[in-house]
Amino acid sequence: MNVAKEQFVVDESGNRTAVLLDVERYVELLEAQEELESIRAYDEAKSSGDEAIPFSQAVKGIESARE
Repeated sequence: MNVAKEQFVVDESGNRTAVLLDVERYVELLEAQEELESIRAYDEAKSSGDEAIPFSQAVKGIESARE
């Protein structure tokens, strides 16, 4: 992980209103967010209690619904 000192944008009162990031760090954060969303979706699907079906069966069901 890239560790960089943060740079903040402040208003006239000195309150932090924004942060400046290196593009590399920004991309790392986006990728981490996407991974976390995938993990949460997986965990939610596992805990839903719905019976899992094989991928090939799901594709067949989607294709037949289009017809």
